[in-house]
Amino acid sequence: MNMIEGQMPVYPSGPVDRTDRPGRARDLAVSFEFFPPRQADLLPGFWGAAADLAALAPRFISVTYGAGGSTRDQTRELVVEIQNRCGVPAAAHLTCVDATRDEIDAIADSYWQAGIHRLVALRGDPKAGIAAGYHPTEGGYPYADALVAGLARQHPFDISVAAYPEVHPQAPSAQADLDHLKRKVDAGATRAITQFFFDVDCYKRFIDRATRAGINVPIVPGILPIRNLARTATMAAACGARIPDAVRARFDGVDHDPQGRQQAALEIAIAQCQALLRAGVKHFHFYTLNQAELVRDICAEIGLVSPLLGAR
Repeated sequence: MNMIEGQMPVYPSGPVDRTDRPGRARDLAVSFEFFPPRQADLLPGFWGAAADLAALAPRFISVTYGAGGSTRDQTRELVVEIQNRCGVPAAAHLTCVDATRDEIDAIADSYWQAGIHRLVALRGDPKAGIAAGYHPTEGGYPYADALVAGLARQHPFDISVAAYPEVHPQAPSAQADLDHLKRKVDAGATRAITQFFFDVDCYKRFIDRATRAGINVPIVPGILPIRNLARTATMAAACGARIPDAVRARFDGVDHDPQGRQQAALEIAIAQCQALLRAGVKHFHFYTLNQAELVRDICAEIGLVSPLLGAR
């Protein structure tokens, strides 16, 4: 990917300029991430959001795998049903945590036999959370690079892996983190998907470093619309992502204004995506948090509009 020199996006304080829509629908690709609902009464909302976003013809819809493999069975059920019900490719998250190689290989083979040929291969976090520290499972794949290699030996999966423009919080250094990404790519990864970020220049610098390191697969930016600044800040602190002051300032005074928060979230995400489009990005991965409206509107504003939905 050749990146174009540019400035960090200027986050708007007023209505979005809808005359600036780089690219056309056929030039862009999107993918969407969902997580298994924690309660049965949330399933209708999950399926409504999945159906809405499936109408945008995504490259794939992925479903996460809870810490310690806690949603293993539910993830599998949802991934298979998304592909069958929504008619779009689905990707299952798979981690190294709390499973032997034989167990993981059996899970992966069951996906392949069910027609799920896309996986997101991750080290994963223990059930106690990232702060508890990671320890490889005895007899398991120790880290994501070994997992990728094992999956690639088993079947010709399309394998996505994680990348961290602002460095994984447990990595000893930025170079060590980049070296680990290179090992995952060399092991057979198809693409990398980044942790969410808000600083476009940081992403561009990361792409430049990755290119110099010989990482030659697409590195897809992960986009998280900010529905709630406080919750997003908590998530960002856990994964080492920085929220720029300009982003925080845009949410001043809208704590008790749902419409104001929605507008701020839309403006910030559109500005970020437009800056990435100008830098040559053609594929966006959205962390949906199982909600469609904001993501759908952002996709419309950056030029990816399904004729089934129409311009909004």
